[in-house]
Amino acid sequence: MKVIFLKDVKGSGNKGDIKNVADGYARNMLLPKNLAVEATPENMNKLQGQQASAQHKIDVDIQNAKEAAAKLKGKKITIAAKAGSNSRLFGSVTAANVADAIAQQTGVKLDKKKISLSTDIKNFGSYNATIKLYNGISETIDVEVVEG
Repeated sequence: MKVIFLKDVKGSGNKGDIKNVADGYARNMLLPKNLAVEATPENMNKLQGQQASAQHKIDVDIQNAKEAAAKLKGKKITIAAKAGSNSRLFGSVTAANVADAIAQQTGVKLDKKKISLSTDIKNFGSYNATIKLYNGISETIDVEVVEG
């Protein structure tokens, strides 16, 4: 029997695979547990639609990442922070602070998890931050911490 796997099944197939399996295995194991569906023309069309939709989403995400990288290229982000008497900051500047500053100064909204700081920012000065926008698409920006 020809089936389309809906989930990964160890030793049999991965999600989205179309394979021939034994009739008993399909009827008694795969179909009742919703691990696979029979490969009818209707289900094949549905699978192709899902794959096309997933590919379109990936293409849109890559395009958005490239546009964000173009907006961030060569930018210098300035962050105002409060400090004590010896120029040490109260606390530190975190990736979340950098993400907020980027959103305010460039309009690009980023998740703090995508920002990698070169070192902990605990003093005034210039630092580098790497922003990973998508797999293979990243941008490095300068972060300037000033007294504020």
